[in-house]
Amino acid sequence: MKTFLLVASLLFASPLAAETINVADHGIVPGKDVTYEVNRLVESVRGRDEITLVFPKGQYDFHPENAIEAYRAVANHDNGLKRMAFPLFDCQNLTIDGSGSTFMFHGRLIPFTIERCQNTKIMNLTIDWVRSFHAELTVVESDPSGKTFVVETDIEKYPYTIKGGEVLFQRYGQDDPIGSNMVFDPETRSPIYDTKRYSINGAQARVTALGEKRFRFDKGVKNSPPVGSVLVVYGVHPTSRLCHAIQITNSKDLSIENVTIHDAGGMGLIVERTENITLDQLVVTSNDERIVATRADATHFIGCKGKIQIENCLFEHMLDDGVNVHGAYVKVERYLGDREFLCEISHFQQWGLTFAEPGDRVALLSRETILPFVEATVQSVKVLNSHRFVMKLDAVPEELPEGPLSVENLTWYPDLVMRNNIIRENRARGVLVTTKGKVLIEDNYFSSQMHGILIEGDNNKWYESGAVGDVTIRHNVFHNVGFEGGAKYPLLAAPLLTSGQRMGEGQYHRNIRFVDNTIESFNGLIVQAKSVSGLVIENNEVKFSPDYPAGDSFPAIDLNYCDDVSIRGNQVDGFGRKLDVKVSADTTNVIMEANPGFQTE
Repeated sequence: MKTFLLVASLLFASPLAAETINVADHGIVPGKDVTYEVNRLVESVRGRDEITLVFPKGQYDFHPENAIEAYRAVANHDNGLKRMAFPLFDCQNLTIDGSGSTFMFHGRLIPFTIERCQNTKIMNLTIDWVRSFHAELTVVESDPSGKTFVVETDIEKYPYTIKGGEVLFQRYGQDDPIGSNMVFDPETRSPIYDTKRYSINGAQARVTALGEKRFRFDKGVKNSPPVGSVLVVYGVHPTSRLCHAIQITNSKDLSIENVTIHDAGGMGLIVERTENITLDQLVVTSNDERIVATRADATHFIGCKGKIQIENCLFEHMLDDGVNVHGAYVKVERYLGDREFLCEISHFQQWGLTFAEPGDRVALLSRETILPFVEATVQSVKVLNSHRFVMKLDAVPEELPEGPLSVENLTWYPDLVMRNNIIRENRARGVLVTTKGKVLIEDNYFSSQMHGILIEGDNNKWYESGAVGDVTIRHNVFHNVGFEGGAKYPLLAAPLLTSGQRMGEGQYHRNIRFVDNTIESFNGLIVQAKSVSGLVIENNEVKFSPDYPAGDSFPAIDLNYCDDVSIRGNQVDGFGRKLDVKVSADTTNVIMEANPGFQTE
């Protein structure tokens, strides 16, 4: 009998220990600033297991005045002091259930900061701000010959001042100049076709007030945008990426379910050095009163491992990419001897990044060819400051190559599964993926202004690492991808090289399969690839779309320095011409057959 009771207690201990807390019992109710009470409640459950915080449905308001503050290094954002609504640190098996509530933010405040947490879930809530981190200006007059135009805006939503010919937008304690800007089409809620034609040089622009809600732009105007279009302006570094919606770092087994993000002064979700995360029904979109959603990417993952699973999500109207998964290339400043390297974080928006820890496997590579030459295990890491650290390896070649070196972390690369998602009507790309893990992208819908899927890797600009080795892209729809104009492809797979870098011996990327996709295209572009070994482009259907001008003519398939390529069974419908396949002289072992509607240049 005692044995039975003991076994029963062990079997049922975990469920009996679970606790659901109604936040209303702690003074957290709609209609007032609840930041202080939420901070206190979160602190009180830290260290406890199996806790669910339930917010009865309503609008909960958060203000920065009583929020906990800490200096935070946030990848691809501007580091600094951050005030936090939900500072979730060292939590186990914690669930935040919004019950369909809206969490409304009233200042420079970070909704969710999640660090050193395991089995944490955020679900059933909407994140928004009362005032956005960008401004939307409707064009009401346009003079193309004079290169001037007049805009009208809601001064309550987007307050501004004009002085000395300059317009400054008031955003939570700072006055932002025009900075980055882009013209959107209010009908499609996406960037206007060939929107780069209408970009403004904010430093040169002269602004003249024309009453309470209107002002004129002249000077610095490349081309006057059409009447009815919307000019979106969103500031400059270092103050344009201050308020992401959710940051997750140094955590494991996270999930975000049925969450909507309407705005953020940065990315919707930024994830660093985390193992296993699932996104299900995460929506990043603008609210009914705005065209644009987040200031930057919908989601971004750097230096993660395990599995990233993204299913049933909608990412639209953001001012950057839908999904970006990558590692980091770190510069080797110099070899110190005794297997020690002085290293520097390469990009300013990665300063403070945890690059490696003892036990991690890393690769040393030439910064000139961005190809690795040796692998080793990290024995120790001594952080000097947010920019530099000293790393000791277990083994180093007797002679190191001439020229500058870099290092990448091989341990922290994730698998990626993307299924049944929609990414559309945004600036930039649908997906960027550079990871050595296994990648499956299937049954998604892409309609982005630039490339649909970009498999890059660069050691010169953003320093986003990860030559791929196993990528399958199948059963997706690519609709009017590349309406920025120019050579923008549903799939671009190529490392980004500077003029001082070159191809090494052997290809950078390997084993990419682009099969059974539907491409609804105004320009007939499909795949551009450079330095890829093992490229399969098969059984894709390319259908003509009349929605945008065809623009300049580029090869439908463009191959450079590739090897072992199969192009089979692809079909063309409605173009009235054959689509070109261009193969460079240094591309080898190409099989091309049964592709009606294609021709080789």
